[in-house]
Amino acid sequence: MNKTKAAIAGLALAVSTVVAQAGEVEVLHYWTSGGEAKSVGVLKDLLTKEGHSWKDFAVAGGAGEAAMTVLKSRAVSGNPPAAAQMKGLDIQEWADLGFLANLDGVAKKAGWDDLLPKVVSDIMKYENEYVAVPVNVHRVNWLWANPAAFEKAGVKVPTTWAEMIASGPKLKAAGIIPLAHGGQAWQDATLFEAVALGMGGSEFYNKAFVKHDDATLRSPKMVEIFKTFKQTRDLIDADSPGRDWNIATSMVINGKAAMQIMGDWAKGEFTAAGKEPGKDFVCAPAPQTEHQYTFNIDSFALFNLKSKDAVEAQETLARLIMEPKFQETFNLNKGSIPVRQGMDETPFDSCAKASMASFSSTAKSGDLVPSFAHGMATTSSAAGAISDVVTNFFNSDQSAEEAVTKLANSVKASL
Repeated sequence: MNKTKAAIAGLALAVSTVVAQAGEVEVLHYWTSGGEAKSVGVLKDLLTKEGHSWKDFAVAGGAGEAAMTVLKSRAVSGNPPAAAQMKGLDIQEWADLGFLANLDGVAKKAGWDDLLPKVVSDIMKYENEYVAVPVNVHRVNWLWANPAAFEKAGVKVPTTWAEMIASGPKLKAAGIIPLAHGGQAWQDATLFEAVALGMGGSEFYNKAFVKHDDATLRSPKMVEIFKTFKQTRDLIDADSPGRDWNIATSMVINGKAAMQIMGDWAKGEFTAAGKEPGKDFVCAPAPQTEHQYTFNIDSFALFNLKSKDAVEAQETLARLIMEPKFQETFNLNKGSIPVRQGMDETPFDSCAKASMASFSSTAKSGDLVPSFAHGMATTSSAAGAISDVVTNFFNSDQSAEEAVTKLANSVKASL
């Protein structure tokens, strides 16, 4: 039984409904940085204009670990929020325990099946009925770079991992931190999965992190990946431990650091700082992943409510999330792309347009892969096991061979 189920199993019978104030939607989310907070404000304003009230429940913490901990605590006490930011297999687990509301009425009226790619709608459904609503699509395998920093050092933005590692000494000599990074487990995992995808390819990635094939996890290629991953450690400054991702992004924005491997939510920070893509910053696929796309889909799961007015407010929230006005405005602020298909691309910048094109092409080529670092590829227990091995290796003198053995054993034990 994985971590989510272990934390809340047995509660479904005791806590089948949530009591909320009439017309009020309490929303648990972890969008707290500048660009993210601005994006949340868009949804709040739209809901208010519909005559309902929004009760904000923001829990800071990258990748949502802290928010999920709070959600479990609230569920245990019998008082979960009306809506909670959630993704991947966590949606299925909460639905399986009977906590989530059925959104099929809203979905069918708005035609969600025709507006969403199947890879997305499948994640939002439990037993073929909608229990969550998707907000956007993030590409995780992005490299963000400050062109002025690279120009100062006399090096080009890297397209391979070898080029990235080789750029380190010249960037350091120019007084620039080569790679902005936050020493948190989820950020280590984000960097690692980009290395793994670039060096191993899509088929290798899926075998290892979606299907958990033991031979792939123990392969010589995985050893190579861990070795290259460790080499990137020399590109990171000593103050990295504990640094939040958006602080690392700000280092690239102000030229203190040259680049960062981070999902396209980082673009919201550049936009909030008044920076223009192609001029003040570069967005490029992470090294060696030009024809691949690691996706992370934000969504809201809606919990069972007792009050009729509260249910109406909740369903209004779900409807608004999928409507073009919110999809456009939110994603322009957030740095992601609309999950709703057929949207006008005109308002979006070059980074977003590139993401839209890649999302579409990789969906056809089989190179659209779920991010394990961001809860899309596997169970929370397996993802946690991988992340623990990765971050322990990154911050120790452990050999790549030792790490690979621990990776395979840990994944096997988590399933």
